[in-house]
Amino acid sequence: MIKKICVFCGSSFGGNNIYLKEVVALGKSLAENNIELVYGGGHSGLMGALAKSVIDHSGQVTGVIPQKIYDQVEHIELTHLHIVETMHERKHKMYDLADAFIALPGGIGTLEELAEIMTWQQIGYHEKPVGVFNINDFYEPFQHLLSHMIKEGFLKKDFIDQLVVENSLHDLLDKISSYEPLKHNKWN
Repeated sequence: MIKKICVFCGSSFGGNNIYLKEVVALGKSLAENNIELVYGGGHSGLMGALAKSVIDHSGQVTGVIPQKIYDQVEHIELTHLHIVETMHERKHKMYDLADAFIALPGGIGTLEELAEIMTWQQIGYHEKPVGVFNINDFYEPFQHLLSHMIKEGFLKKDFIDQLVVENSLHDLLDKISSYEPLKHNKWN
């Protein structure tokens, strides 16, 4: 059962209002389904809007933020806040706390977090669901890159088949909730 979802997303709003609209809907849905948000602890952009939406709908939010960033940014009142020393500690703590992961539109940091959690899944460090909320087809180029990696022999199709990619919030949350990990072996 999914009780906590770690969400990776941008600290900016992006160039299309649909991102903010869908992020607010995700926050509301998490709160209404008693799923705690685990995220990077910031207040800006989609990241802050998501946390605010969960809180505004009486949900639980856990932020994990490095001290250096904590010292430089404003804060919103969260249910729990973990202050760590490094970005590596931040990601590790978020990964440990979560039962599942969702990537929303974002920049390099979001892409790096998604790639790392997919790598950990690929080499067997976890069997938690990894989802991509493909708002406005944001992740289409990423899906093309994954297909190219498969075609060129650098990635196995069965591994990518377990990545949950959806344009619909409802479908994404349903598939994450009913997720069954595939058995695969990276090494043969």
